[in-house]
Amino acid sequence: MEFGTYISLALYFIAMLGIGLYAYRTNEESASGYLLGGRKLSAPVVALSAGASDMSGWMLMGVPGAMYLSGASSLWIVFGLCIGAWFNYLLVAPRLRVFTEVANDSITLPDFFENRFFDHSHVLRIVASVVIIIFFTVYTSSGVVAGGKLFESSFGLSFYWGVFITAGVVVAYTLVGGFMAVSLTDFIQGCIMFIALVMVPTVVMFELGGINSTLDALSSIDPNLLKLFTNASTGETLGFVAIISLMSWGLGYFGQPHIIVRFMAINSLKQIPVARRIGMSWMIVSLFGAAMTGLFGLAYISQTNTNLDDSETIFIVLSQLLFHPLIGGFLLAAILAAIMSTISSQLLVTSSSLTRDIYVSFLNTQASEKTQVLVGRISVLVVAVAAIALAFGENQTILSLVSHAWAGFGAAFGPLVLFSLFWSKMTQRAAIGGIASGAATVLIWIYVPISDDPQSIFNTMYAIIPGFVISSIAIYALSMLAPCTDKQVEALYANYKNELKNTEFGNK
Repeated sequence: MEFGTYISLALYFIAMLGIGLYAYRTNEESASGYLLGGRKLSAPVVALSAGASDMSGWMLMGVPGAMYLSGASSLWIVFGLCIGAWFNYLLVAPRLRVFTEVANDSITLPDFFENRFFDHSHVLRIVASVVIIIFFTVYTSSGVVAGGKLFESSFGLSFYWGVFITAGVVVAYTLVGGFMAVSLTDFIQGCIMFIALVMVPTVVMFELGGINSTLDALSSIDPNLLKLFTNASTGETLGFVAIISLMSWGLGYFGQPHIIVRFMAINSLKQIPVARRIGMSWMIVSLFGAAMTGLFGLAYISQTNTNLDDSETIFIVLSQLLFHPLIGGFLLAAILAAIMSTISSQLLVTSSSLTRDIYVSFLNTQASEKTQVLVGRISVLVVAVAAIALAFGENQTILSLVSHAWAGFGAAFGPLVLFSLFWSKMTQRAAIGGIASGAATVLIWIYVPISDDPQSIFNTMYAIIPGFVISSIAIYALSMLAPCTDKQVEALYANYKNELKNTEFGNK
């Protein structure tokens, strides 16, 4: 590894820590300030923060790797993600921003669920919090593992040193600066990712002589690489179920706490359309840039007879072969940016749940704002230590859980969020049933050997689809079987609709 590469990465780490210190000095010393940035994020910060925290290292390693192996058929996941993100901005963002403020200024999802249904038993808060804490601790660990493996493969450091460096920097700026630091660093990281994902495929394409020469090279390797309906790695034609399964990743957006919390933090409803335009532009360009990195990278590797042991390292290999060490370091920083932005967001959401939904709700209901901030910082450290401990265990199992966690959150919280915002008759009992049935369905679909046939629907359909459907059915059925009679719930929903009606989103 060239000295210039180390210089670029050192500057990146210094910048992230500097942002954390800035956020610490300018942030409100309150629970809302530490856990939600005081609801004063600008549209660009919300948009890029949501995108960067969403994609993680999967965008720079997983997407190029999938395209490298399977060709254009992997674009169905990209299409599904873009459609899901767009509907999330359109349907959830404005309504959640209004409703969480009306519902006693809720600053976490479990906060909102409890206040939305006046759940004095706290059962709904507990169920939602347990799902968040368990899934996000494991999710965070997968990011720490990815950082460790990046340092191991790129710098020759031990995996353990890579884990500690990655976790150490993220914990430092998250613990000190809270939500504001996480969002501002996500914004910078999103910019780095965007530039990298435009730069790499463009340079590869020109190295191969332009777009026509690149496409000809791919066709000569395998014509199926450019076909949307054929998996190039197997030669099989994608059926309807396979395509729907790939696109169903987009359903997950409605239930991802670390993404939709950004909508709760935007400073004004008027900024949401701006955030949507910025966020969707960033996402479309970045995702397709990642896809073309894998596809064009395959052509380059084939043309130059370069050895590539792991398809998911194509971005790393290209960044080292085609760029000056200083630029190569910047491109490696893009991978770290993707990993760190997701880890920090997950750390903070888990910390928020431990602070507000466990400590304040059950252990110290009279906790001062200063005490809540302190507990939040301690929680960040505790979750990070747990994630590191998991990272030193069965790494491959942890990494495989990423897609399962996405499905689990999407099925457990997605229908609940949508019904909460759009249906006045939903009940507290139905909310609990929706979370439990969605999460249970995903776990059964993934882990219970229902069928040994690899072509059966149980092995070809992504678990989020049955989980989302069954959770939705449970919510509707339970609400209709025992209709809501609580006048407080009805009054709160009416107040929310009135507040929404006075905005540009009221009639949409």
